[in-house]
Amino acid sequence: MPSRFLPPPLRQPRWWALLVIGLWLGFTVATLTRLPTWGLVPVAGGWLLLARRWRWGAPPHPHPVRRVWPWSLLPIALWGLYVYLADSFGMVDLGAVFFHLQAGMEEHGGGERIGAAILYTLSMLLLLVSFTWLVRVDHRWRLAERLLALALLVGNPMLYGIGQRGAAIVTEDGAWLERQYVEPVILEAPRDPPNLLLLYLESLERTYADRERFGDAYAHLEALGEKAVVFEGVRQVDNTGWTMAGMIASQCGTPLMPAGLLHDSQFEPLGKVVPGVDCLGDLLDARGYSLTYMGGASTRFAGKGVFYRDHGFDRVLGREELEPRLEAPDYVNSWGLYDDTLYDLTVEEMRRLERQDGPWGLVNLSITGHAPNGYPARDCRERQGEFDGVDILYSVECSAWLARRLVERLEEEGLLENTLVVVASDHLTMRVSAWEQLVAGERDNTFMLLGEQFEPRRLDVEASTMDLLPTVLEAMGFVIDWHRAGLGVSLLSAEPTLVEEHGLDTLNARLREETALQERLWEGLAPPQGPPPPPEPVVEQVVETPEDQALEAPEELP
Repeated sequence: MPSRFLPPPLRQPRWWALLVIGLWLGFTVATLTRLPTWGLVPVAGGWLLLARRWRWGAPPHPHPVRRVWPWSLLPIALWGLYVYLADSFGMVDLGAVFFHLQAGMEEHGGGERIGAAILYTLSMLLLLVSFTWLVRVDHRWRLAERLLALALLVGNPMLYGIGQRGAAIVTEDGAWLERQYVEPVILEAPRDPPNLLLLYLESLERTYADRERFGDAYAHLEALGEKAVVFEGVRQVDNTGWTMAGMIASQCGTPLMPAGLLHDSQFEPLGKVVPGVDCLGDLLDARGYSLTYMGGASTRFAGKGVFYRDHGFDRVLGREELEPRLEAPDYVNSWGLYDDTLYDLTVEEMRRLERQDGPWGLVNLSITGHAPNGYPARDCRERQGEFDGVDILYSVECSAWLARRLVERLEEEGLLENTLVVVASDHLTMRVSAWEQLVAGERDNTFMLLGEQFEPRRLDVEASTMDLLPTVLEAMGFVIDWHRAGLGVSLLSAEPTLVEEHGLDTLNARLREETALQERLWEGLAPPQGPPPPPEPVVEQVVETPEDQALEAPEELP
């Protein structure tokens, strides 16, 4: 509202309201397309030119101002939420949103996003106020904005995704993926089963290997790959694009479909994570492996600790367990331990495992490449120079160097004898400073195998992270049924993968319709359907006494 306390240029709200709306329009277009951030300026300018041409906010024949509330406020707010998620993560994965809401988000390390979320909220409130003013002042907008509200609701990708999942309940075929699923079974094991070291490199996709776009950021993993079997073309299926989903895809052979209404208590964190399927840990635990999970972040975030404890792991070590062992307690980031510290503790754990009898497996999750900017370790800063706090390629190079240094250190100590080393990205990265370059072409995940039994080579495949489970099992010398486990197919075999047979688009479309596989994943968590069955009537048992028998007339013998 105009105020006599404001300077004259600010007493007319029209252009301020139109500017706010124009900037939000420009920001939305730039976020949801491949326009650079500065692309919002011409979009906002075009909006203001249209506003000037059609005299929006100052109609030539004004009607009385009406104090109405626009129907579009809620649809605009929902679009604001979608744009925020897209700007924060690059790809809006509703599965990730629903899963984290149910699995729990305590002890997360995204504290730096809180400031951005506050700014988003304030700017959204300013947008809603500006639009409300425009509708109240300009009767032409009052007439059109109900249609606008409908268009915004129909066109919101987030609501469209929710509608698709709702439609899956009544789809004619909600079991297509379930029919492709093969129960992971080890038919035969080698006499001397190898140990397993599985290194997940947070968000370190193989796309970074393109030197024309990313220079030498991936060079240390390329060097490591010179003595490994390197798989090129490992794509990302929907519901596998965040850390827990990526680990479950590669260890269980399935996408992580959130529990949804199958969750036994909608207001409590999940007590179990995908209890209905056997995963890598279950299979190795049944073969006598000692299993350890190590990560610098809290295992309480997103059900990580619950998953590993319930699927065969003896030791689950996260921030809570590892931070007290630090020589420098202050050397942590918002998520937890830096990777140079984590890898030192990993070496100690492997020494402990080597002293035990029997095979072992260790799964390790890094943090250096985490979006949006990464968490480069002190050792990298001493080697690479000062970090500007933004450039993700600095963090990618750091993560690759730390991983290579760890493998070489373990080789020098003799800790990798009869050990399969798997280096993999947990998922494709989310929105980072190199986002426009990343999405400019096809993207694939890191996946390589290092072991004495392998000749270095590169395999061009069309696969997904769900194919890692059977591939790792066969690389360890286990014989599995039809080279398959879960929805995955061993990439060391000649069998076609689901991506090769059907393509990513078909898999993702089928995934949106699937209900049977979701029920399998969360078997045992569904609340009982309908009223409990009535108790069976108690039938009184009659026992004859000796007196009863004496009263009976003896049978006459023939």
